Amino acid sequence: MIKIVVDAESTAGTVRQIQEVIGGTINERWGEHTLTVDNGNAKGSIRFITFDWGVSLLEYDITFMDDVELQMDASQYNPIHFTYCLEGYCKHRFGYQSEAETRKLEQFQSVIITSREGGLNYGYFPKLEKLAINVIQISRKKFLNKRLNNVDELNRKLYEVFLDTDHEQAYAFYGTYDLKLADKITALRRVKSKGMIRIMQIEGLVYEILAMHIHDHDKVVKNKRPKTSLLNRELRIVRKVAQMILKDVSKDYSLEMLSLHSGLSQAKLQEGFKVLYARTVTEYIRHVRLEKARDYMNTTDMNISEIVYSIGFSSRSYFSKIFKRKFGISPSEYQENVLVPMAV
Repeated sequence: MIKIVVDAESTAGTVRQIQEVIGGTINERWGEHTLTVDNGNAKGSIRFITFDWGVSLLEYDITFMDDVELQMDASQYNPIHFTYCLEGYCKHRFGYQSEAETRKLEQFQSVIITSREGGLNYGYFPKLEKLAINVIQISRKKFLNKRLNNVDELNRKLYEVFLDTDHEQAYAFYGTYDLKLADKITALRRVKSKGMIRIMQIEGLVYEILAMHIHDHDKVVKNKRPKTSLLNRELRIVRKVAQMILKDVSKDYSLEMLSLHSGLSQAKLQEGFKVLYARTVTEYIRHVRLEKARDYMNTTDMNISEIVYSIGFSSRSYFSKIFKRKFGISPSEYQENVLVPMAV
């Protein structure tokens, strides 16, 4: 087992202490630091970005060659961790808990953890498991000092966690599966811009992901999460169907065809889309087509008729009608006012 002891005062210090044990090199560009490793300990990368509003992003995209135990001393740096396993899984326990009390952070599960000041946390990463883990860390005092961060809107329990700036309490929340978070985190990992524009886009997505974690916590605590009879395995299948549609919006999809392709009944497929995307299958297809049309207007010189054909619609008048209903402006008016994309 690889054992790593972390007692750093920041996310940057944490990654450097991980590097001291597993090796690799750290490169920085526009405030985005990436530890790249390819040796007998691990293969992949760990990146981090620290923002000036008390928040940092830490992302693992790595496979460890042996089991890893990460011992974290919260004496110097004790943020709130909003964690999400996009691929793989990991485990956690507080230092005052026995090994039998170790909890598993499942794939697609929203988890919030913070420790007592001076307490220990243990994180466990399995060997030979592809890990894609997104962690948003909040330094409470700095975050609360930002004027726009109004924690009064949080439910009471999480509100107390944010206000516990002396770090007197430990807290762990293991939410239910949230595949909308998976989509947003995937979008974060696919940002292609460079320089300052890239950092700004990442920062905006980090704020959205944080808001989704908090919203998920609020719904679970207040028992507002939509009721569903679907198994987690079936919800994963629904997400794969949604991703398939997103990759090629022009296909002539039908509920019957998607049901046969997924192996789920039409009723389960509809229920899954309503739970995950708050839309029926038909509404979801229309939504992603309109989003794709807007992307084409922003990034290409295609005319309206070409766009209509490219996204799978046959009627330009119908497209114009639903585009205006969704965006509040006609396609032609939108295209006339769209900015020419800047070279990045």
